[in-house]
Amino acid sequence: MDEARIAERRRKSFEGLPPGPARTRNSLFWAVLIPVTATVGGFLAQYPYGLIWLGVLLVLAAAGIGAGVAGSGWNRAGAASIVGFGAMALGVFAGPSLSEAYAMRLGERVDAVVIETGERTNFKGDARSFCRVADPSGTVRELGQQQNCYGEFTRGQHVVLFEDPLGILDPRIEATDDRTIAPLAPSISGGLFLLVGAAMFSGGLRRRSDRDLLEQHRRKHGPPWRGRP
Repeated sequence: MDEARIAERRRKSFEGLPPGPARTRNSLFWAVLIPVTATVGGFLAQYPYGLIWLGVLLVLAAAGIGAGVAGSGWNRAGAASIVGFGAMALGVFAGPSLSEAYAMRLGERVDAVVIETGERTNFKGDARSFCRVADPSGTVRELGQQQNCYGEFTRGQHVVLFEDPLGILDPRIEATDDRTIAPLAPSISGGLFLLVGAAMFSGGLRRRSDRDLLEQHRRKHGPPWRGRP
């Protein structure tokens, strides 16, 4: 009996809300929760020490749960597809974009000199650029493409590092101390955030129950027995 009641409550929570303020609030809740979770997951995936796996799990959870609610709970396959793929893409773009904005806006500026540059091949056979830099304290660090080293720096060049205030992320390397952020990545991230949120909100407002789908099928194709030989 308890299991039947729980199942009935879960069914009603997704499809039993009539059009009105309650459905709007519920749809808005999911429209905010899914893209925010994917964005937070993408940002955490930039951190080491196991947080990368937590971030990946959050992105996957946002994509899977959002698609499941929109598709299975609300019977909106189109919205489910947009939310599933959009949340994954949002995690991929928003993570590096937020990491860059965080470093450029809040990072501590430190002068440094490039002492070595080059490329290394990873286990997949892909060539990855690296920069080895030294700051005035004598600390030498090796930075990769995730820290904005793409082979454009030369040995002996004076550069600027933007240090993570928390001391967890590797510093971001720049040619100057200009804190301007390139608009492309934030624009893509913002567009994906709005796309996922809008798809979730629209699917929630237009949610359909299994009974609604059956009635729609009957109106379009007639009773199940019609058309049988």
